[in-house]
Amino acid sequence: MEILDYAFMQRALLAAVLVGITAPAVGIYLVQRRQSLMGDGIGHVAMTGVGLGFLLSWSPVWMATAVSVLGAVLMELIRWYGRTRGDLALAMLFYGGMAGGVMFINLAPGGSNANLTSYLFGSLSTVSPSDVTAICVLAGFVVLVTVGLRRQLFAVSQDEEFARVTGLPVRALNLLTAVTAAVTVTVAMRVVGLLLVSALMVVPVAAAQQLGRSFAATFALAVAIGVSVTIGGTVTSYYQDVPPGATIVLLTIAAFLLLTALAAPLARRRARRAESAAEAPAAWAAPDGAGSPERPEASIPAMRGPAGESATDPAPPGLAQWPRETQT
Repeated sequence: MEILDYAFMQRALLAAVLVGITAPAVGIYLVQRRQSLMGDGIGHVAMTGVGLGFLLSWSPVWMATAVSVLGAVLMELIRWYGRTRGDLALAMLFYGGMAGGVMFINLAPGGSNANLTSYLFGSLSTVSPSDVTAICVLAGFVVLVTVGLRRQLFAVSQDEEFARVTGLPVRALNLLTAVTAAVTVTVAMRVVGLLLVSALMVVPVAAAQQLGRSFAATFALAVAIGVSVTIGGTVTSYYQDVPPGATIVLLTIAAFLLLTALAAPLARRRARRAESAAEAPAAWAAPDGAGSPERPEASIPAMRGPAGESATDPAPPGLAQWPRETQT
């Protein structure tokens, strides 16, 4: 393929795949926690890190990672200890981060607001080998956390009080989720851009929830959608000379609309199956009323939970079951 003949496109496609995996992997927990806009707030804070990177002649990616993590920790502290002024403090943090980024980058030697464009909206040609290295390392951390601790993170996202009663370290897990979201923002900023990264963390999850019937299915489908739209958006951006971040987000929204349209007939089909299942016991009744034959066990499929366990198996501590009706 012609597109693979160029080194910068090889780097861009690799970064796109990693972003497509990591953004929905973190976003599924943020959506369950009703913190869908957290990625947007962290993106504002990360702008200060980018500006500091230019000012101090350090890697903007690593500096943005450090500042984003610090901002995510502050957000969690405000959420824990803030009272009526919590929203105001968060607003100051978000917009202060944006203002700091603009100020620092203009103070940098030879810096201007034009340098921020590739970080705000993404750019294929500016993904350097050092950026790819940083993205690979950070993406590995995100996957390790979101997959390795999926039971604990899911339990905390569903019901913090229940998770605390079962002995889970709720505050530590909340803090880890926030830090992982901050790392994901810096992973995605070179491909999607800081201002659009939140959409890639939320919309694929919302699209997957239209069809997913369990946490595992929703997680896998969201990641598949994320990888598909990031690769598709990157390739389209190369051939049509359009912004990659905007293209990826529009493709993601299109996928959401498509799956939403498909979900309606599937829901009606499931409703008809449920009605048939409810009427089935009457058909098993004996004609003379003496009793009903036993239904073969093999004909009754086992329900599966978030990790594939049978519904008859005891649920592990702190793990709430994924709701039968997906939430949008």
